[in-house]
Amino acid sequence: MDQWLNYSYMITKRNATLFLVLINISVCLAQGKLSPTKLNAKQLPEGIEYEGKVKSALQWKDANGDNILITTETGIYTSKKFKHEDDGRDAELFAYHYIMKGGKPLQTWKVYDYISDCPLDIEANFVSDPPNITDLDNDGFAEVWMVYKTACRGDVSPADMKLIMYENGKKHAMRGTEKMLQGVDEKGNKSYDGGTYKFDPAFTNAPESFRVFAKKLWKENLYFVPSTGEPKKL
Repeated sequence: MDQWLNYSYMITKRNATLFLVLINISVCLAQGKLSPTKLNAKQLPEGIEYEGKVKSALQWKDANGDNILITTETGIYTSKKFKHEDDGRDAELFAYHYIMKGGKPLQTWKVYDYISDCPLDIEANFVSDPPNITDLDNDGFAEVWMVYKTACRGDVSPADMKLIMYENGKKHAMRGTEKMLQGVDEKGNKSYDGGTYKFDPAFTNAPESFRVFAKKLWKENLYFVPSTGEPKKL
């Protein structure tokens, strides 16, 4: 009887240990991941201003309080902001970050980029949408990640590609070009153009986890296949 009780105790203790291990694994997997709430334009608080058409709107809480992020694009049009020599057109993109203070939105930072007076094919679009919201260093302040591409081209040259990340008001940037398929030879070997990138000093001096995630996000949005115009993993 005592032997059976000892055996049962060992089984129970082993199960408890296994349970704790599984809990620890779950916690590790959950670290750095935040789950923002998606909003539509009608759900945005009064006082929030933006240009363009809303592509995504997210809301989450962190050490700064109640955060709202909006990404917008104008699409291709002719803007009065820019001078036009011929029949060039324009396209702009924006990202706005707000913190709710006393029930009112306070803008803390803004991302803006554009293509102006382009007579060729225009691209100015977010490609990682909705943006990623993380807390990789577990400091309570969310990291906001966006990837977008801009181009004015009449051929199959790669578009400029930028990854912008903000954490607690500090900007980090990764700049380069997309990787574009140029052709396939008789043996099925693919040739590409572009795909290079460079971290800015903020990223270089940031935690390693930031650069690891940035490279992952960059790779996920890197490739461009001319026949479809869509990012693709190759």
